[in-house]
Amino acid sequence: MLVVALPKGRIGDDSLALFAKANGSKLEFEDRKLILEAGDFKFLLVKNQDVAEYVLHGAADIGVAGLDILEERNYDLVKLLDLGFGRCKISVGMKNEDHLDLNAPEITVATKLVNITKKHFAKKAMSVEVIKLNGSIELAPLVGLSDAIVDIVETGTTMKQNGLKVVEDIMDSSAHLIANKNSFIAKKREILALYDRIVKII
Repeated sequence: MLVVALPKGRIGDDSLALFAKANGSKLEFEDRKLILEAGDFKFLLVKNQDVAEYVLHGAADIGVAGLDILEERNYDLVKLLDLGFGRCKISVGMKNEDHLDLNAPEITVATKLVNITKKHFAKKAMSVEVIKLNGSIELAPLVGLSDAIVDIVETGTTMKQNGLKVVEDIMDSSAHLIANKNSFIAKKREILALYDRIVKII
């Protein structure tokens, strides 16, 4: 049996629909249940940010996680496949009247994606102070907490509504199928059979 960690929300719904097609049967979590067993699968419904943890520590064999989370955590996992949904960008945002000064001695950036942010500005040889926030990132430049933000952007509407603009994109992200390294060895046949079925669907 393959144990699959799925994120809650829209990406989880899209993932479950994909697995249902691959499995040839309807899959649906009962109200408030977090585990669903169907055929050769056991699905676990977890928070988006926790999927990689479940897979890394072997509580799940495979999972679906955003590339942004995988890049941020840099875990030792097998990236099997870009599933093509949950697309977004990781972008730098600033107030409409501001611009990114590459020659500034230091800028302050608020984000929940600390490692991606540090890597990006290190490549530009810019000195940054990174402030880790867990939500309402757009508020930071508006109240003087930071000069800029690095955040996940789908449509850009939230930034626009808060008087911010995207000044540059760092990376594209989408949902990826990932596997635990030990599981990929021990259950290689089952994982690759599933991989083949999913590739044909997407």
